[in-house]
Amino acid sequence: MEKVEVWGGVECTIRRVGNGYTDQLVSSGHRTRIEDLDAFAELGIRKLRYPILWEQVAPESLDTPDWTWADERMNRLRELGIDPIVTLLHHGSGPRYTALNKKNFVPLLARFARMVAERYPWIKHYTPVNEPLTTARFSGLYGIWYPHALDDKTFVRIQLNHIKGTRAAMQAIREVTPDALLVQTEDLGKTHCTPKLAEQAEFENNRRWLTYDLLCGRLGESHPLWGYLRQHGASQRELLDLKATPCPPDILGINHYVTSERFLDENHHYFPAHHLCQSEARVDYADVEAVRVRLVQMAGFHDLLLEAWERYRLPIAITEVHLDCTREEQMRWVQYAWDAANKLKEEGVDMRAITIWSLLGAYDWNTLLTQEGAFYESGVFDMRGGKPRPTALFKMVKGLATQGYYNHPLLQGKGWWERDDRFLYHHLSPTSQSTT
Repeated sequence: MEKVEVWGGVECTIRRVGNGYTDQLVSSGHRTRIEDLDAFAELGIRKLRYPILWEQVAPESLDTPDWTWADERMNRLRELGIDPIVTLLHHGSGPRYTALNKKNFVPLLARFARMVAERYPWIKHYTPVNEPLTTARFSGLYGIWYPHALDDKTFVRIQLNHIKGTRAAMQAIREVTPDALLVQTEDLGKTHCTPKLAEQAEFENNRRWLTYDLLCGRLGESHPLWGYLRQHGASQRELLDLKATPCPPDILGINHYVTSERFLDENHHYFPAHHLCQSEARVDYADVEAVRVRLVQMAGFHDLLLEAWERYRLPIAITEVHLDCTREEQMRWVQYAWDAANKLKEEGVDMRAITIWSLLGAYDWNTLLTQEGAFYESGVFDMRGGKPRPTALFKMVKGLATQGYYNHPLLQGKGWWERDDRFLYHHLSPTSQSTT
């Protein structure tokens, strides 16, 4: 059986905190280095998650776009035989003349999407909004990114704008390019818990599907989150409209990180203070990385992807494979994703690809982009010398992309996320549980 494909990706977030913006492509220098695309092509990849971002093309007005940068990059990708999976908004809030929770967000995003499609009618793969649920949580519920809200009502409005915007954007794109495909990315994890926090974990495990459920028209009055959405500002009319006229993804783009699975524990005194959360019931609890907690049974790539397949029966790609760690562990993480994806394909799941994310590395994600210039993590290329330097991942990714396999002695060992030395928290009893 043929192996899944290997795609690539470039961390491209333009994020707003307060009145300031930061651009990952400026941090990496890719904004001024078109020759990076030739280095990507050497890997043998044929699809690349790549930005044509609203904030960059039309920062002041959609009436005065600047296509110079995008024209050069799209033309070069065509010459190299690489199909771009174009992202229009990547953890961004849009330009200053809109915001994620504003009424004008949806029509303006759709207008921008149409402009992109009209300029590049040959582009077939689109991600109008990257990780809608993650961005809605960080911007509307946790106050980390603009508009820095801390309430469920703003979170719900941002998420609905994301979904309506994605649907409107794809409608506009398909009026120009009828066979355009929606590659909808979203982070997928799972919440585990102590028995006392089962209700909170169940809510979060239902919420993790919200992007796909809304796009697929699955959110009716019997859905577990119907009452929550109605209570926090969603009208019956708009929810039923999304159900009646869905925009199902052509490919589910699953992003999963070693910290995506979480553990909730009311015994918060066992954990550092920065893990403390409060639920609506005002019960203090810790929210920590499940991988660090002994006796928690992790789901991992295979089982999480299988859950997504059984729920939606839509084609799947892992659209971000990245680990901030040593070269050895980065290689093992890629192998971990590769093995899971190919095993699922053998089991009959329509698995398309794994995507090597952050080819040029990423900046400041250890603080969720709130502190600029504080931290860099490398990818297939290391940017610490000012120019892209291939790392040990380069040969591995090239081997997987061009031959379907890669052998190295380091890959015989388990990654740290599978070893017993990963545990930081040992206080649990066998009564700890996870909810689905």
